Amino acid sequence: ATVFLEFWKRRRAVLTYDWDLIDWEDEEEELRPQFEAKYSQVERVNPITGKPEPFQPFPDKLSRLMVSVSGIFFMISLVLTAVFAVVVYRLVAMEQFASFKWYFIKKYWQFATSGTGVCINFMIIMSLNVVYEKVAYLLTDLEHPRTESEWENSFALKMFLFQFVNLNSSIFYIAFFLGRFAGRPGKYNKLFNRWRLEECHPSGCLIDLCLQMGVIMVLKQMWNNFMELGYPLLQNWWSRRKMKRRGQSMENKISLPQWEKDWNLQPMNLHGLMDEYLEMVLQFGFTTIFVAAFPLAPLLALLNNIIEIRLDAYKFVTQWRRPMPARATDIGIWYGILEGIGVLAVITNAFVIAITSDYIPRFVYAYRYGPCTDQGYRQEKCLKGYVNSSLSVFDLSELGMGYSGYCRYRDYRAPPWSSTPYEFTLQFWHVLAARLAFIIVFEHLVFGIKSFIAYLIPDIPKDLCDRMRREKYLVQEMMYEAELEHLQRERKKNGKQYHHEWP
Repeated sequence: ATVFLEFWKRRRAVLTYDWDLIDWEDEEEELRPQFEAKYSQVERVNPITGKPEPFQPFPDKLSRLMVSVSGIFFMISLVLTAVFAVVVYRLVAMEQFASFKWYFIKKYWQFATSGTGVCINFMIIMSLNVVYEKVAYLLTDLEHPRTESEWENSFALKMFLFQFVNLNSSIFYIAFFLGRFAGRPGKYNKLFNRWRLEECHPSGCLIDLCLQMGVIMVLKQMWNNFMELGYPLLQNWWSRRKMKRRGQSMENKISLPQWEKDWNLQPMNLHGLMDEYLEMVLQFGFTTIFVAAFPLAPLLALLNNIIEIRLDAYKFVTQWRRPMPARATDIGIWYGILEGIGVLAVITNAFVIAITSDYIPRFVYAYRYGPCTDQGYRQEKCLKGYVNSSLSVFDLSELGMGYSGYCRYRDYRAPPWSSTPYEFTLQFWHVLAARLAFIIVFEHLVFGIKSFIAYLIPDIPKDLCDRMRREKYLVQEMMYEAELEHLQRERKKNGKQYHHEWP
């Protein structure tokens, strides 16, 4: 992620130079008509241009910003409510599938629960996305941004927050909360004192996390490609069909000119590029934030982007009208969002490896409790007995239902015959300490590598830097020659001698 962002900065510098936007500043942007209409009665002198312009008072700006932030938090809470509803569904479905009459469903009830939960969660995600866009438009217009770039940055940040929380909240739940508070046999925690909290698959939570990410990522990419190409195709087909009917009824066999055919194509959304950026940024999050749990994500993203490049080219050339161009020196707020995702990815992957996976428990067992203790980890035989060590014992007679014997469950608790039954063992605290230590070491190590890579890669290529310095030198030479010529003309005209000529 760091290498990608650093090389993007170099590419951006080349593009900015090629399009002659090095010295173009946002102050050259025109004010939005809505801003001028709203604050035309209040003016102040622009400290840069020295001209009076409409001005938004700070109390008004702060109050509108507070309303906007409140709306953002309300929508995020709506997302979390939807995630909670899916969690409740999984608890109810788990109970139903476990007692299903069909043996196949009854045997694989955990996969059936996870699969149906993911599909329902995806439908909720796509439904809420429509609401989010309208709310983001409303909140951004309520803020009355000064320029178009400020409007786009504000709108982009809201859309990213909404969709990021919408897409990843269920994934964060599975990665860090699923099965953590389920309790133990004989003392299970229940939701509303009715449904037992869901536990991870016996093979671990990574299976559920991988399934959740795979389904959401594949279905979302398919849906996005359909909406970007399939939907305009259907609209244009319907438009041509109506035109043919109209032409036949008017008995007009004359073919339409090309400009009219182009006009009948689908207009690009005023902020259509925002959707492209948002899709790529969310995909960047999928390929970095949980890549330790779903290593297939970068390959799926690469295949999707190869296909989407061609689909976008076909869409822009044949299905959409030509978009209106606009100046920009960079990608705006999106670069800051990408850097934030890179930082979040380091933290999240550290927690996934330490908490969600079995890497740390295996590591502690191999070096502290396994057959290779105090000998160093040499081969797979050092993990012999790991599964038995990771299981605790429960006395079935404590249920009071006529059962006898013992059952095993995944946890590090003392057996029922010990002096402190069902209390956490020393191995539990060793594993917990190792997990915390791994998170700290991993984060500092990777952040150090990130900073070192960013330092090694210059933001501007050397040849471009030389060209820019050469241009600056030539401009200074031209200014010197022009000023010298001007002074010589003045000398000839006035017949005066200049003793303090520049330079």
